[in-house]
Amino acid sequence: MTGGIATGKSTVSKIFAKHDIPIVDGDIIAREIVEPGKPALAALVQAFGEGILQTDGSLDRKQLGNIVFHDDQKRQLMNQTLNQYLRQAINQAIANQVAQQVPLVVVDLPLMYEGHYDRYMDEVMVVYVPEAVQQERLQVRDQLSREEAAKRINSQMPIEEKKARADWVIDNQGTREETKFQVENWLKTKTAVEPS
Repeated sequence: MTGGIATGKSTVSKIFAKHDIPIVDGDIIAREIVEPGKPALAALVQAFGEGILQTDGSLDRKQLGNIVFHDDQKRQLMNQTLNQYLRQAINQAIANQVAQQVPLVVVDLPLMYEGHYDRYMDEVMVVYVPEAVQQERLQVRDQLSREEAAKRINSQMPIEEKKARADWVIDNQGTREETKFQVENWLKTKTAVEPS
């Protein structure tokens, strides 16, 4: 499962969770790999300097965000620095679920296509809203200016391109109930899931 920033992946993820579908969450893994003492954090510090650390030695996400969202080359450097650690942790998390012989594993990755993770998936679901809605939601959610929100959106593959490449699209412009209906319909095609 993928989408763009502020398109509603978390909403869809919660629907899967209510049906006890295991979820490998790329955002959670990305946070875990840069905890103090982890090699990925050391690699980031080597690339960007001690200024990205808080006084307790943890990553200052806001500071790193200020650096990478204003400079494409620095954003690429961050992605290249973290790529091997992230890919290894995600693949391990998927393998752990598959080993338990569960019928379905949802892998929630914002950068599914950008990181070429789609080649490891059986199908890709895109949680979709048009870019104008995405922009509006992001500004409200993260209290960003229009320009700041646009920078974050433009740092990802355009949502229309993701939609075009998807095997399955969940249109998240309507109510939560409408989104839930779409997800549960998809689940019925994959598993014997009863609507909740």
